[in-house]
Amino acid sequence: MGKIFLIIFLFSTYLAADEAHEIIKKLDENFRGKSIYMQLNMKIVSMGHARVMKVQSYSHGTKKSFVKIIYPPKDEGITFLSLDKEMWQYVPKIERIIKIPPSMMLQKWMGSDITNDDMVKQSSMVEDYEPKIIKREGSVVTIELIPKENAPVVWGKIITNIDTATYTSHKDIFYDEEGKEVRFFIYENVKKVGSYFIPTYWRVESSDAKGRYTEMVIEEVEYDTKISEEYFTKSALKRFSK
Repeated sequence: MGKIFLIIFLFSTYLAADEAHEIIKKLDENFRGKSIYMQLNMKIVSMGHARVMKVQSYSHGTKKSFVKIIYPPKDEGITFLSLDKEMWQYVPKIERIIKIPPSMMLQKWMGSDITNDDMVKQSSMVEDYEPKIIKREGSVVTIELIPKENAPVVWGKIITNIDTATYTSHKDIFYDEEGKEVRFFIYENVKKVGSYFIPTYWRVESSDAKGRYTEMVIEEVEYDTKISEEYFTKSALKRFSK
């Protein structure tokens, strides 16, 4: 009898693990589609002061993305290219293409609360973490993500709340290697775009920095439209800067 219970337990554990992988995969596929273009309004708040940026983003698959700042005028034309976890930046004022080294991947991107690492590792949850369901509440499933052995990640753990009715996140919480909460993302205002669902409001906040946060509002989004491969070459950094 004991062996039967053990077999049932192991089988149910396997099914739960398989379901967790499937949810994370569907979340990723729903967010990015085959390709995605977005224009975002970004507000960075710190010490009572706020500044605003407008950003255009082009992504194809899981390893190619191109980002261009279109506002404010002092930052207009700064571009970023991400290819397979490597990142470059072009700054028009100095007319230089700069490769972002690994030592700078945790630095804040353009002074916001997202990092260079966030910009590069777009598919990290799928590729670098093992998911485990830890809670269910209606259609919302809470999943714990633990890094795979030797995975090139900076987080010790991520807890994500996913609505399986739309396969969108409600909240992601990031922990360091000692298990201390470092920051969290909140996602709201889910809209349907074609056959996809996407939260159009994101808020990023450090857990120990009250009064400092970054808000992002998606003003335009297009899924599965043809994006020229020219955007995903180093020459694009300067060519599409203007």
